[in-house]
Amino acid sequence: MTATAERAAPAPDAAGPAEVPLLRARGVKKKFGPVQALAGVDLDIPAGQVTALVGDNGAGKSVLIKCIAGIHVPDAGEFTWEGQPVRIRTPRDAAALGIETVYQDLALCDNLDIVQNMFLGREKLRHGVLDEDRMELAAKETLHSLGVTTVTSLRQPVGSLSGGQRQAVAIAKAVLWHSKLVIMDEPTAALGVQQTEVVLGLVQRLAERGLGVIVVSHNMNDVFDVADRIAALYLGRLAGVFATEELTKETVVDLMTAGRSKRWSSPPRREPRAR
Repeated sequence: MTATAERAAPAPDAAGPAEVPLLRARGVKKKFGPVQALAGVDLDIPAGQVTALVGDNGAGKSVLIKCIAGIHVPDAGEFTWEGQPVRIRTPRDAAALGIETVYQDLALCDNLDIVQNMFLGREKLRHGVLDEDRMELAAKETLHSLGVTTVTSLRQPVGSLSGGQRQAVAIAKAVLWHSKLVIMDEPTAALGVQQTEVVLGLVQRLAERGLGVIVVSHNMNDVFDVADRIAALYLGRLAGVFATEELTKETVVDLMTAGRSKRWSSPPRREPRAR
């Protein structure tokens, strides 16, 4: 029987009170002139799970992930990393913690090959010159560990790759640097069905390796295929964090567009599904 009363969204600690989340955000605020992009967001990101961050345009998704990635400095609020307070002021701060972000444009250089892209800005040297063999071996092992088999040569220019292959290289680049949290902004945008399946498989493998994953996506099919938890933002505030199996696409749309839903068929549980 469908409930007629609106249910309160659960607390953000969907990973459970006994578990220390990989990343915890509390009271994060960000303002751009008169626009309040984030109005006090509380969010926990556990390791070993995929958290989908959803919301309508202008809800604050991009601003939140850029605060986590060190692109924006919050006006207020705090972050803890593995239970310890941290300050993330620059992308270098985020990278030092183990936070890597794969943006929608992928930030890859088309004229460079796969190995050169994966080590761009972090090249390995031996006796003052590039250690090409060591870099190629590390790139090969990383791609193999993620099950990427569609790349024929590590020395082919990234500009010659398909959209799915490019996304795979960007994900492998993030994994290569021993990241603990990977943030992905619209990872399947403009991809075909087969390429989308490959990328979503890579996302799941990241979580299976114990990494925390944040996926920002407008594609509800992808969200329900890959996410363990769904965090919905509404006008710069967190509407709630729920285990994916407790939601429907309709209730997610309600949370995104109104900040609440009257469509719960049963009280949502806060426990994420087991992998």
